[in-house]
Amino acid sequence: MDTATKEKVLAVTRRGQTALESTDFFRTALGLYYLAALMTDEAIDFKKVDREFNVFIYQSIGKGHTITSVLQFMSGAKVIPVLESKRFLPAFAEHCAEVPVGSVPFLLSLNLSVAKKISGIDIAGPVLDWIERQKLPEAGAPAPRDVL
Repeated sequence: MDTATKEKVLAVTRRGQTALESTDFFRTALGLYYLAALMTDEAIDFKKVDREFNVFIYQSIGKGHTITSVLQFMSGAKVIPVLESKRFLPAFAEHCAEVPVGSVPFLLSLNLSVAKKISGIDIAGPVLDWIERQKLPEAGAPAPRDVL
């Protein structure tokens, strides 16, 4: 994990308006970077990569957090307010352009798939619902509308 990537994640973190929101922005931005890094044909030394991420996590938000807990956070309902925040995705797009915002639903799906394989728990829930809402309407189908 290079210094530039760390600075980008921290820039997104600073867009949070409270300490809790900033921590959640950090977790989500970092988790998305981690998941995007898995999209390679090269062999990955997970022990080395996880150690680098865990050191950065510890230095940034303190003990009690690991890349594993970040990925668990991203597979649960608490990530939804981050994804639906008016600040997170624009900040992520601005500072983390090498992980396109359009890939976020795919990366979250990947995370859910891995979580299911590890735990055997059904992935249905708020994150899957959010992913489904991001899909474009089929050609010729009317676009969904928000009803007030």
